[in-house]
Amino acid sequence: MAMNLSLYSVQAFLILDTEGSRVLAKYYRPKSQPGGESKEFLTLKEQKAFEKGLWGKTKKAGGDIILYDGHLALYKHSLDLIIYFIAGPSENELMLSTALNNFVDALTLLLRNQIEKRGVLESLDLVLLCLDETVDDGIIMDTDAAAIASRVSRPRPDTTEIIINEQSIMSAYQTVRERVAQRIGQL
Repeated sequence: MAMNLSLYSVQAFLILDTEGSRVLAKYYRPKSQPGGESKEFLTLKEQKAFEKGLWGKTKKAGGDIILYDGHLALYKHSLDLIIYFIAGPSENELMLSTALNNFVDALTLLLRNQIEKRGVLESLDLVLLCLDETVDDGIIMDTDAAAIASRVSRPRPDTTEIIINEQSIMSAYQTVRERVAQRIGQL
């Protein structure tokens, strides 16, 4: 009796704007696809055609999950963006929905409640780091929005500033002068 054991995975992550244009896309190649074959997105032309058709189906839809072209597509509308997780048809919808919702929540925390095209493009590094903390090589790694946001926005440990002004230089000079005088007095 063979069991299909797999981790929860996504095949693609997309952010499309209100015209269906790509803002951000990341496609993952599955090593093996349990439960049958799935169409892979090998060329840019295939990716763009898939994105355009997907956008056409979801631009005015009220739901948050559809089966499109043999793929499970979970999506969330924002002000002027639609954020998608694309997965195989045999994936767990609840897990994918949790991952997408918490990714969007973490992004909301990082972008200060402004998930819009301009904010995403200006903070593309944060968006990609947030995605990498959520999904690694197509495998869902974390679904805790606060933990994801804290790892992405963690301050660097070497950010201590040393303020040098005239008073600190005079104080250092005075200390050196006193120590030199003490040493000379000991001789």
